[in-house]
Amino acid sequence: MWLSDFRIVLNDRILPRGALLVENGVVAEICETPVPGADLSGDGLLLMPGFIDMHGDMIEREVEPRPNVRMPMELGLRDLDRRLKVAGVTTGYAAVSFNPKSAYGHLRSYDHSQSMLRALRTMRGVLQVDHRVHARFEIGHPEALGVVEDLIAEGTVDLVSLTDHTPGQGQYRDLERLTRRTQAEQGLSRADAELAVRDRIAAKQRHAGDAAATLRAISAVCATHGIALASHDDDTPEKVALMRGLGATVSEFPVTLAAARAAREQGLMTVMGAPNALRGLSYSGNLSAREAHALGLLDILAADYHPSAILPALLILGRDDPEGLAGAVRLATANPARALGLRDRGEIAPGLRADLVIADDDGIGHVHAAMRAGQIIYSNGSRSLPGPRKAPA
Repeated sequence: MWLSDFRIVLNDRILPRGALLVENGVVAEICETPVPGADLSGDGLLLMPGFIDMHGDMIEREVEPRPNVRMPMELGLRDLDRRLKVAGVTTGYAAVSFNPKSAYGHLRSYDHSQSMLRALRTMRGVLQVDHRVHARFEIGHPEALGVVEDLIAEGTVDLVSLTDHTPGQGQYRDLERLTRRTQAEQGLSRADAELAVRDRIAAKQRHAGDAAATLRAISAVCATHGIALASHDDDTPEKVALMRGLGATVSEFPVTLAAARAAREQGLMTVMGAPNALRGLSYSGNLSAREAHALGLLDILAADYHPSAILPALLILGRDDPEGLAGAVRLATANPARALGLRDRGEIAPGLRADLVIADDDGIGHVHAAMRAGQIIYSNGSRSLPGPRKAPA
């Protein structure tokens, strides 16, 4: 199948009127000029590699769209699949927490988290996006170690991140902001919210030894099984160094400029959220993704909680990227592929999978179609494309 007259976003440049041949699910040939009689004419639309989202927090909200309103698992996972492909995500890592004491504890209980991930693994053959699993391991819950170890051993987990949501550090280093949030989310009085925050700090101090042993254990399990390890919400160079020593190769959502710089110096790739980049600020008052990008400290853009933010965020960052849109697009394609060891995708190049996104850059941008391994998995109807059908395994 020939796709012609597209602005093809390669890893290092854009072909203004290029053409692409897809055969047997991979890119077979790239031409710098249009090809007569092509199967699909782009009329100047963008043709990009499919987006690779290494951190998407949406699965819980698809399974339970309102508090305590549980949908059938199959319906929630199909809705997740639809939400990702419409945003141009062709490879998505569902980020699931194991933290029964969080504000969403009923969703993050060990039993429920396991059931969601196992259901996702079972449904991979019928879903159209390439779904993978990102286990968010809360270091303050050592009892989750056995649960995550079992999931890794059975092949359900593809990525692990080490998270610590203890007040006073990381994402919640601003205690006043956290107290107000706790008060609002849990309907507590100011005094009770302050007490809840203090109790969480005290609990971490009591179990500091257990947490250190747990970190070493989960790090060893990941190393044994070849699972990529990421840190989460790094706020100091010291924490970055600790995580690097445990084997982390990725720093997710560094909350300070000092931590982002330390990650770069120590060879970790940094990840920040597309909603942060789109809005120009972090919702929790932490480091701006645009600031990190301007300083050359941003490597990967993730959906975080809103996949449709990826395309408009890339268009915004492309305005100031030293390599233009091609440089910005790598944040959601080639760079996460490299970080996660996905050697068969992430850029438009001969021999690589034809995971592709057709989009425009009008205003915030719009995804017109998405392809996985050369098969159409989404179309908005604006192109003469065959309807969506099952993607290959």
